[in-house]
Amino acid sequence: MTALRVATFNVENLTDAPNADVPLATRVDVLRPQLIRMAADIVCLQEVDGRYDASGRRQLLALGVLLETTEYRGFYQASTVDKKSGAPRDKHNLVVLSRWPIRQVAQYTNDLVPAPAYRTVTARPSAEKPDPIGWDRPILHVEIELPTGRTLHVVNLHLRAPLAAYIEGQKSQAFVWNSVGGWAEGYFLAAVKRAGQALEARLVIERIFDRDPAALIVVAGDFNAEEREVPLRLLAGDVEDTGNGRLAHRSLALIEHTLPDSQRFTVIHRGQRLMLDHLMVSRALMASYRAIEIHNEMLGDELVAYTLVDAAPDSYHAPVVAAFELDDRKGA
Repeated sequence: MTALRVATFNVENLTDAPNADVPLATRVDVLRPQLIRMAADIVCLQEVDGRYDASGRRQLLALGVLLETTEYRGFYQASTVDKKSGAPRDKHNLVVLSRWPIRQVAQYTNDLVPAPAYRTVTARPSAEKPDPIGWDRPILHVEIELPTGRTLHVVNLHLRAPLAAYIEGQKSQAFVWNSVGGWAEGYFLAAVKRAGQALEARLVIERIFDRDPAALIVVAGDFNAEEREVPLRLLAGDVEDTGNGRLAHRSLALIEHTLPDSQRFTVIHRGQRLMLDHLMVSRALMASYRAIEIHNEMLGDELVAYTLVDAAPDSYHAPVVAAFELDDRKGA
């Protein structure tokens, strides 16, 4: 049997920019022990920033510093990139680290789901025509060659947060709206973006199943949504929703169900414990599933920290780690 540990962790604005609110060294002191504790073979990270190096090419410099002195430094690595430059984006890259070779890398931003057109109704001045509602961030899909000879498909995503999107003329300050109607329309647009990303991720999964109905798939990341919200329902594809038992093999399992409710949270917001970061797996991979961990013992309340803590170095998302045992027998 081959042991496999897969983790997801939103490290929240990991940067080495000189004007950062918290020096990178301070953040590394907090984040590196969390990475080491995960002891993962495959790690999905969100919110890794890029910055220009001495050659003028944008690189994931802060990530390189974070991984120093850890075994992850020697892992294979894939990240989202800017489509024009081919280099990492300046903000909020997705990264996959793998102990085993990454054979294929693809990213999707309105590639399978065209940006829907929408004409705002509360904008001031009034909008003259519809504009496309594009996603804020791409989806990252990598194919990893496992020691068993099989391929593991890893889909890393960071869905749009449920924060109202910008509406022309409807904001007086960063978090101050001029009307309830303007805020409501912005919140509606944010929901469209989040659901649209989830739909595109589900279509990526459909393509994988089209090629291999017994594919090993894990979908990981910051979903910015809890279990029964639209994004997770789109990704899970439960037979109760499709009404078609012949599609059951295309459903994904939400493996956090194996934990008690009291342990099932990755974010604390205004005193509420929320499960926003998830690992979902195909039925074929579920056969090898053994356990899940959520490292939330030292998790602080993100809203309290924003108002009371000066230069907080933490991520206010807890890492999620799943353990599997893969059958080494040929054809298993």
